[in-house]
Formats: sequence, C-alpha cells, structure tokens
Amino acid sequence: MRLRFFSKAALPFCPALVGGMMWSPALFADDRTESVKSSKSEDIVVTGSYLAGAGNRTANPVQIISSKDIQRTSAISLGDYLTRLPSVGSSGTPNTRTNGGGGVSCTDLRNLGQGRVLILIDGKRTAMNAGSECVDLNAIPVQQIDRIEILKDGGSELYGADAVSGVINIRLKHDLTGGNLTIKGGITQYGDSRSGLISGYKGFNFDHGRGNITLFGQYDTTGPIASRDRQWAALPQNDNPASGAPSFGSSIIPGGVAFNPISGKKMVSDGNGGFRAFQSSDLYNFAEGSMLQNSHQNAALSGDAHYDLNAHITLYSNVRYSHTAASRQLSPAPVQGSIPPSSLPSSWIIPADSPDNPWGKDYAVTKRMEDIGYRQNDFAVDTWTVMGGAKGRIVGDWQYDASMTYGVSQLTAQTQNMVNYRHLLETTSTEQLDPSNSSSAVRYNPDICVAASGCVLQNPFAPYSEQAANYVRFTQRDHADYQMRDVNLRFHNNHVLSLPYRHGGQIGLALGMEHRSEQLSYKPDPVVERGDSTGATTAYTGGGFHVTEGYVEGKIPLLEHAFLARDLTVDLQGRVSAYNTFGTTKNWKVGLHWAPVQDIAFRATLGTSYRQPSIYSLYGGRTLSYPSASDPCSQAGAYGTRAGTVRARCLSEGINPETFSSAFVGQLPTLSGGNAALKPETGRTYTIGTVVTPHWVPHLSLSVEYWHYTLQNMISAPGTQYILDGCYTGTEPQLCSLVSPRSTSGQLTAISAVQQNLGGLRTNGLDIDLTYRMRLGRQDSLFLSENYQQLIGYFQQYTPGGAWRNYTGRLLYLSGSGMPRERSYTTVSWQHGAFSLTYMVQYIGGMHWNDGTNDLAPQTAGRTRSPGVFLQDVTLGYRSGRWTVNTGVNNLFNRQPPFVVDGASNTAVAQYSGFIPGRYVFAQVGVDF
Repeated sequence: MRLRFFSKAALPFCPALVGGMMWSPALFADDRTESVKSSKSEDIVVTGSYLAGAGNRTANPVQIISSKDIQRTSAISLGDYLTRLPSVGSSGTPNTRTNGGGGVSCTDLRNLGQGRVLILIDGKRTAMNAGSECVDLNAIPVQQIDRIEILKDGGSELYGADAVSGVINIRLKHDLTGGNLTIKGGITQYGDSRSGLISGYKGFNFDHGRGNITLFGQYDTTGPIASRDRQWAALPQNDNPASGAPSFGSSIIPGGVAFNPISGKKMVSDGNGGFRAFQSSDLYNFAEGSMLQNSHQNAALSGDAHYDLNAHITLYSNVRYSHTAASRQLSPAPVQGSIPPSSLPSSWIIPADSPDNPWGKDYAVTKRMEDIGYRQNDFAVDTWTVMGGAKGRIVGDWQYDASMTYGVSQLTAQTQNMVNYRHLLETTSTEQLDPSNSSSAVRYNPDICVAASGCVLQNPFAPYSEQAANYVRFTQRDHADYQMRDVNLRFHNNHVLSLPYRHGGQIGLALGMEHRSEQLSYKPDPVVERGDSTGATTAYTGGGFHVTEGYVEGKIPLLEHAFLARDLTVDLQGRVSAYNTFGTTKNWKVGLHWAPVQDIAFRATLGTSYRQPSIYSLYGGRTLSYPSASDPCSQAGAYGTRAGTVRARCLSEGINPETFSSAFVGQLPTLSGGNAALKPETGRTYTIGTVVTPHWVPHLSLSVEYWHYTLQNMISAPGTQYILDGCYTGTEPQLCSLVSPRSTSGQLTAISAVQQNLGGLRTNGLDIDLTYRMRLGRQDSLFLSENYQQLIGYFQQYTPGGAWRNYTGRLLYLSGSGMPRERSYTTVSWQHGAFSLTYMVQYIGGMHWNDGTNDLAPQTAGRTRSPGVFLQDVTLGYRSGRWTVNTGVNNLFNRQPPFVVDGASNTAVAQYSGFIPGRYVFAQVGVDF
C-alpha cells in the first residue's frame, strides 16, 4: 500500500494515518525534532501492497518504527533494537550467541525462525550473509535508517519465498539536501561492552533539483562481555537435580581424564606419575575464558542518486558496501576422539604397550587442550549490493518501475588454536591397524612420530612442550561466497477504472515479474576437509537456483462514503513462481477492509505461503557446536516410566547406565548444516482485526489483531535433546539414524541435527496496539505507546502424522528459545519545549521449562520455570538549532536475566539478550549542516 503526497512534516497531524496502522511515537514529535529534511514531499510506500491508497484502507497489519525510536535507545545494531518488539521472537541469532551463530545478528517474527522472515531494503531484496541463512542486521547502519515497516502477516503472494511469518522492510534515507554528523558511545557499569559510533551523510541537488546525490558513511564497534565478568554467568550449572546439589563445570579438563580400562572409572593424574579417582572438584569451569557477547565492528559506505530526465524516465541507483567483523573467545578445544565421518579413531586411545599406560590395556583419554591456548573465532564479511533502475509514467495513470539488484557476500572465518587430531595421535604414537575404520584397534608405534616433521613424543598428562603444542595446534580458515541477482519489472495504475455505480471506487491494478538467482559455495580448511580436525569433517559444498515469477494485485473499493460503508475495499494478490529446482508453485492472498464509520474499521486477510529450501539449507557446510543436552545413558532414571526402555537401549550399545559416566557434562557435540534432499514447505496465514480512532478523542488509536499461522512440511533442525530422547525412549525410533555410533570408550561422538522436512507448526495469538498523544500546555505534550502480544497457542510436530508438542508458554531451556504467553513494549514520552524524557519498559511473561519433549516436573527437576521480568530504560533528549543530544540508561535497575539451566551461561541468552550487559549508559550528539 502507498500513501501519496504527504510530507514528513504533515504526518504528525494526520489521525487517519494513525488509524490505519501501528505508528510510532516519533510521528507525534514536535517539528523541531526533525533532524532530516527531504528536499521535497515524497511518496511513503507502506509494505504490504504495490498500490497507493489512504492510510486507513489497508487490510494488512503493518507496524512502523521511526529512526527516532531506534536512536533514543542505546542500540548500535538494528537487531539489538528489534529484540524489544513483542512480535520479534527468540528463534533468531542475537549478538549474545557465542556458541555457533557465525557472529551475525538475525531476527525472526512470531518465533517461526530467521529463515521465514524476508528482509527488504527500500522494498528490494538484498544480499544475505555468506555464512548464515539471513541478512546480517549488524551490517545495516542504524543512522542511515529512515523508518522500518514490519508486515506482521504472510507475504509470499506479493514478495515471493521466505516471507512466511512476515516482511521487515528497512527504508533508508534518500534525496537529502543537507548533512549530518553523529557520534555515539556507551559503556556498562562493569566497564565492558564499550560501544562507539560515528556516522555522517551529505546530500545535494543538481540541475535545478532534477537530480540528487546522497553519500553516507558509518563506523561502529561494540566490545565483548566475558562470562567471568558477570557473577551470574561465571560458573555454569550443568544439571538440574530434583534433590541434592547440582554440578558445575565440564569433566573434560586441562589435566586430562583417563578411563580406567579395568574398572571403567574416570582417573586423573595425581601429580606424581600415577593416577587417582576423578572428583567433582576436578571439574573445569569453561566459562572462565568464554564470552557472553561477541565483539563486532562494522564499516559501511553507500551512495544514492537519481535523476529526472522527464515525466517518463527517472533514473536511480544505490550502491552499498559493508565490512563486518566479529570475534569471540572460547574455552580451549575439548578432545575425546574424531567426529563422523572422519576415519580417525573415535576415541583417543593410549595403546596398551605405551610407556604412558600403567594398566597394560588400551585406555581412552579426554583432555581440554589448554596448553595450546584459548580458541579465538574471527569472522570477516564483505558485502556489496548494487541496485539500478528506472521508473516513471507510461501513459495516463500507468506507472512502471524496472530495476536490477546484484549482491555479493564473502566470508572468511578463522579459528585459532584448533587441534589437529592426526598430529595429536602421532605425539602419543597411536597408530590404527585399519586406517579406514574409526573403530579400528590401535598399537603403539613411535616411528610414526619420528617420521613426521616437527613431531615430538608427549605424555598427555604432562604439560605440553612448546614444540608439541605447536605441532598439535592449527588455525582453521574457512571461506564462503554468496551471490544474488534480482531483476524486477512492475507496472501499476491506481485508477484503472471506476466502478459503474454510486459510491463505487476506482479499481487499482499492479502486475509485474521478477527473476532471481542465488548461488552459494563453502570451502572448508584443508585440515577439516581431510577429517584431521577434532571438529566436523566437511567437504566443499556449493550450488544455487533460479526462479522466474509473475505477480498481480488488484484493489477493488466496492463502496466509498456510503451509509455504514465509509470504505469497503477488497485487495486480491497472487504470484506464480517457477523454480528450476522444485517446479511451479502458486500463492494467493485476499484482504478485506471495512470501515462503517470514520471511528472504526475492520480488516481481515487470508493467504498462502511458500518457502523453498534456501541455498544455506541445501548447500551449507557442516559445522560442529556443543548445544545444551545430556546423554540419556547418564541419566536414565530421569525418564520416569520410560526409564526401562532407555536402560535397555544403553545396554544394547554396551553401556551400563548404572555406572556410565559421560565425558560431556551439559553439552554434546552436534553437527548442523545443509541437506540437499530437502523439499519446500507450505503454509497458510489469516488475520482478523479492528482499528479504533474515535474523533472525539483526538490522537488516540487502538488496534486489535488476531493472527494464525499454519506450516506444513516444515524445514527445520530438530533439537539435540529431542533427537536423543526420541531415540532412547523408543517414542520416535527413526531418530536413532541421526545419532552416530558411540566411540570405542562408549561416548557419544556426534548427533546430526541438520536441516530436515519435519511435520508442521501451528501458532496463533493476539496483538493489541495503542497510541495516544495529549497536549498538556503550550510547550508540553505527553505520548503513550503500548505494543502488546498475547500468545494463544504454539504447537510443533516433528514428524508427519506424529504428536503435536505444546510449547505455549514454554521455554525450551536447552536452546534458549521461549514462547511466553505475554510480551509487551511500552513507551511514555514527555516533551517540554526542546527537552524530551522517554521511559521504555519491556515485559516478558513467565514460562515453564521444556526440554523439547516434556515439561520439567518437581519430581525430576529442581527448577521448572522462569518468572515474568521487566526491563526498563530511560532517555533524555535535547535539541537546540542544529544540535541534537540524547543520553540515557538501559536496564535502569541493573536487572539480571532469569536463571536458566542451559549448561553454558545460566540463562537463555536468545530470550533475555537485553538483560545480558546489565546497566548501560550511553550518549549521542548530532549536528546538522
């Protein structure tokens, strides 16, 4: 939908616009607070339609976020700001995710996942991050954003695949005639997470206003947060026993653990050349060297230009470049054996005749390689997006818009202090009798180390010499490249013809075509490709697809200004997509808007959605991470009535669950990545709502929206614990194929949680949005905004025809993703002349803990739920002439995130990311010129 011929200055005084959608507080700000002025009035295009119309005639639920909404917070990254919104779920990737995640910031809507929300920039697709299935929001400069339009409804019928949960359209600043320089900085009360930003732009007209060029640049940085610097995260809790004391730390320790081949007990060095029994005091606190928040930097440059040749041709172009770097520190690499499909020994075995073997029988070793240093992840991504096109009038009211977008993203990922497992085996002279079999018997052969250049023999329970450490360590370097080409041609006419009866409106029509192609390639480090690393073995992957699409939209105003029908409009949308990989699909949407009088309107939509597997889901490389999960054989008694089945399964694998001790405590090795056998998923969405704008209460707008999503053949990765529970309890035996064979010492080697076509998902809820502005005096005004979401249901099915899991009001505590029944974001702003004071508060409702299969109960768990929590911020603003100053405090009362037994950070970092830094102070100064 398009809103025509309203200048920015006029928007605050147009109550009709407020009634049609969820507008932000900045729209009611005093005109003197407007820091960016366009050289002329502009069309404001609202996401959800290609046709223009009055703001109170849209059937689509669209939320508008202004640049001031973002700038009055401390957010350096757009992703950090969006986590405040109730409709933005916790299934994305926040900057606080340091176990996996690739150092990106990605968002999602309605907890449907970051791959089901389409990110547009100025209504056009943009390049995704080469290492993740999303557009990295860290790479989009917040100071360049004019506003954000969030379509909280399916959009596949108008925008194509990926617009399943909705569309986030980021509108950048264009057509500027002035300049601005802004500096921003912030720091927590603990002295970390230091942020800095400097941005500037300059725009100017030429040829008597027929053309404009605007240049923009920004550099921003945000520092890391170490786990040890937050008391609540400094010592991760591993388990959640119903009775007795919980355990803390990892059993893979720097000193090494030997599994006694006679008793099966864990043993550690006694410091005198012998061994003693492993004790709880030996557990290793891996949080000591880990991070809660990534460090990231972003440098961005862009150029924007247009030139009006005549009424029929306006040439336009935009070039954007960003260099994004993220880094994080992890605990030293854990070693227990190879990860399938590597053929190296599945357990690190010290042969029977080794001089370092006191038992005379082969024994297994686990060790955290502290002697080679902490792991350091560094990600560098360069992204180019070039877009050019022409638009104008054809004849009469017919308009056209033709454009092409080309995007490139190149990723280099580097991890220092990784372990070359083949070299490690050589230092202990462990040789396989059958090098092609990971379960092969081994022997002691010192000649393999003598023959290897740089190798020195090393006792695994003694401090590593510098030469041995250098031989074992390597720096892993992976590369990924992504390309996108997108060609668009659209025609539209808002006044095709008038309906031939009294009170009939004018029919609008838009139609067009789009051709898009995407390619991805991933090349792992040669050591990884050979299977010589202690991480995942990955080969080169690559592929792509192309799709040609046609779409049409018709808007039919059946009645206008009639009795009990101030407006009655039907909007019809349809799209046909022909993929070279999955054939042809059709999607459609019907929207209805009925305003019986000017004070109230009713609206509804019904449509289908389609999501083809992304190139990341199909061709993404395999990666190894350690998500929170527990080996069923180490806690068989916790399965209640299913405990007998779990014990039987463990015994069939040669494991005695009564004496078994897992080498992994709280986290398990899990493989993720692409799956070339994936098929598309489909869905259906509908919304029903009302908007109330009573003329007797000026500047009041209330909207209520019911929404419902259904997905089928869902593309997703099952959780690690879900896979293990389904396999070992026998409830879903087909999941056992995803569990790799155990090592020769009985330990889990890997769980394959790659993308699959699962069953389905159903979710529904209610949005309530309120905005109200009240004039208190000549210089004083008060503004209130309330954005509330009530989750009614969230059900997921992991296998076609299988059971539906009820996750409503649950926190999947092992993954950190939550579905609270209630979320809200409230803003109260008081303005007095040049001063403004804004109070912001978020609320996240309480949730019952669920492990992906079952709710936790007091009989088997010590803690079972998280309480509802509030997060409060305050910002003071001042504007004088060309100068604008904002300063504020986030997390005003320094609230800690709720405690969650996730086995890594003692909280759910994706759900409570706003609490992680603690109290945070920031200041921003900008000047126009």
